[in-house]
Amino acid sequence: MPHIAVARLWFEGNSFTPVPTPRSAFESREWGSGPAHLARYAGTATELGAVGAFLAARPGWQATVLPCIAAQPGGPMADDALRAWRTEVEAALKAQRFDGVYLSLHGACVSESDPEADATTIARIRSIVGRDVPITASFDFHANMAPEIAGELDGASAYRTYPHIDMDAAAMRALALLERALSGAPRAQGHIAKRPMVLHSFHMRHEAGPMAEVWAEAAAAERAPVLDASIFGGFAWGDSPYAGPAAMVWAEDAGAARDLAERLADAIASRRARFGVTLPGPATALRQALAAPPGLVALLDPADNPLSGGIADTPEMLRVLVAAQLDVPAVFAFLHDPASVAAAQEAGLGATLTRHLGATITEAFGRPVITDVVVERLTDGRFVNEGPMERGAPVDLGPTCVLRAGSLRIICTTLKESAVDPAFFALHGIDLAATRLLANKGKNHFRAAFRDRCVAIVECDAPGPAALDLAALPFRHVPADWR
Repeated sequence: MPHIAVARLWFEGNSFTPVPTPRSAFESREWGSGPAHLARYAGTATELGAVGAFLAARPGWQATVLPCIAAQPGGPMADDALRAWRTEVEAALKAQRFDGVYLSLHGACVSESDPEADATTIARIRSIVGRDVPITASFDFHANMAPEIAGELDGASAYRTYPHIDMDAAAMRALALLERALSGAPRAQGHIAKRPMVLHSFHMRHEAGPMAEVWAEAAAAERAPVLDASIFGGFAWGDSPYAGPAAMVWAEDAGAARDLAERLADAIASRRARFGVTLPGPATALRQALAAPPGLVALLDPADNPLSGGIADTPEMLRVLVAAQLDVPAVFAFLHDPASVAAAQEAGLGATLTRHLGATITEAFGRPVITDVVVERLTDGRFVNEGPMERGAPVDLGPTCVLRAGSLRIICTTLKESAVDPAFFALHGIDLAATRLLANKGKNHFRAAFRDRCVAIVECDAPGPAALDLAALPFRHVPADWR
């Protein structure tokens, strides 16, 4: 019976975040291998959760789980971290012959020295296992896909929801294509089609809008001889020569794969104008949010969204909130600020501190906000996602604190993980039903759990690593006329 290798490199690199993402960022989120690591994700809505379910349904199959690593999006992956992961994975693939390989990849990994790290990784693994060993992969919808990837794989699939609540389903499709290849079926033919553009992802949600229409077209075409039809929005802040949207199709013959992929790429390109977006500044957005009907309203700062590679350190939205002297219960989530957490721990609950908040990493996006705060809560930073995104997955924020400035509660963490799950707020003693304003460094993923909880969601344009104005960013690999 088949013996497959499983490996994972899940990382989205923002080329304009001021600090690289070190190995420690992966070790604090995910860096493991073997049966125990697979068991950690049993029953979760993740790729490794899907691997466990796939194997459980096929008792004769055997899997060796090679190093699986993941980190929150951030600055380019440190070269030593990528080299360490590749060294372990490649050594294992050289030491033993496997019948097949499944890779869980993001597709927008940018390292310090390689702007197309996923494509390089796939090519390196292919050179080790040879052409006779099938390789399939699952990708994030925001992958920046190099067309040559289709020639290196034997099948692949991507998330079909945004917010991403189907990571496990994408992995299951990729594993099914691996099973097909190992059954002796004719080799699947793949094609990746791109168009010369980079698009913002604000209007790429799966519920409605231009990308939802293209997803529907892909789903309608996914019948014999087509095996899988996936589309990608791309990641606008990853400075890759293959940035931007794409379509990927796998079929029983090359012509069907090519024709559908090109048609779907045209379908995205024809909607280019509809992906454009303008946003109000933080002060105007705050007024709009507070004018919403009674209930919980969210104010989002997408330019410092950790899931777009933000640093959770930019100060402008917090500055507006503090200056407003709000008279309603409000929460700011969050600052990646280990120093403030340590100061709060040392001072203790109920202590009053004067803190410089934000701009601890860089003042390129604004100067710190100086304010008096009361230490209201201290936590160990551990919780389990309620979902639907990454349901059941464990999260470790490191020690955290809640600082109160008037009616505004400010959450600070030791590690940088996004605040997109209700369990994040429950950990910090936040009663969302009694909260009027939830200010969050987030964007579309926030909506997975909070769309139905909020009476309104307002986004603002503030300075940050994932800022709205792409033309102002110092791209080196993406042509100017693509932006």
